[in-house]
Amino acid sequence: MESTVYVVDDDGMVRTALLRLLASAGMKARGFASAEEFLQEALPGEPCCLLLDMKMPGSDGFEVVRRLEHRGDAIPIIFISGYGTIPATVQAMKAGAHEFLTKPVEEERLLGAVREALTLASRQLHLRVEHAANASRLETLTPREREVLELAIGGLLNKQIATELGISEITVKVHKRRVMDKMQTKTLADLVRAAERLQIHSARQR
Repeated sequence: MESTVYVVDDDGMVRTALLRLLASAGMKARGFASAEEFLQEALPGEPCCLLLDMKMPGSDGFEVVRRLEHRGDAIPIIFISGYGTIPATVQAMKAGAHEFLTKPVEEERLLGAVREALTLASRQLHLRVEHAANASRLETLTPREREVLELAIGGLLNKQIATELGISEITVKVHKRRVMDKMQTKTLADLVRAAERLQIHSARQR
C-alpha cells in the first residue's frame, strides 16, 4: 500500500532538505510551512506519518497533536526540535510522539524512525478497517442472534444457551450458525476475538 510522509517545518531550508532526503529513499512526501496549512489537509486513506517541528510560529507541535486527535486523525508523529533537552523529550513523549529527534538530524536515524512510523501506521489502518468491518457485520445481527452471540462467547454450550433463552437447542444451533456466517468467523475462537475487538462482553460465563 502506498504511504505518505508529511513534513511540517516553518524553516524552508530544513523542510526542503527533509523532503529531498525522503524522496531519495523512495518515499512519497509532502511539505507544509505551517501547522495551519497542514491542518487544512484531508489525510488519505493510506498509511501516513508526520515529521513535525516542535516549535513554530502560531500553532506549535503540541497543538497539532491535540487537533489531529480531536478530529480522529491520530497518526504516528516524529517531533523534530532544535532543543534536545530532557524536559522537551519527556513532554513530546507524553504528547504521544512516536519519536523525538534533535536538529541537525542524522539521516539514517530519521529514515529509520520514518519507516517504523509507517509500519505502525499501516498496522493501525488495518485494525481500523477490520474494526469497521466487524462493526458493520454486527449491525446485521437480529436481537436474538445478538443474545446468542453474547452467551456463546461466554463459553456456554448450546443446551445452556437454550435454557437461558427459553428456546430449543436446535434453534440455538441455527442462530449460532447465522451469527458465525454474518460475522464471517469460522470458529468460536474467531468469534470471541471479533467480539473482544468490538468490546462486546459475554452475558454470562460458563
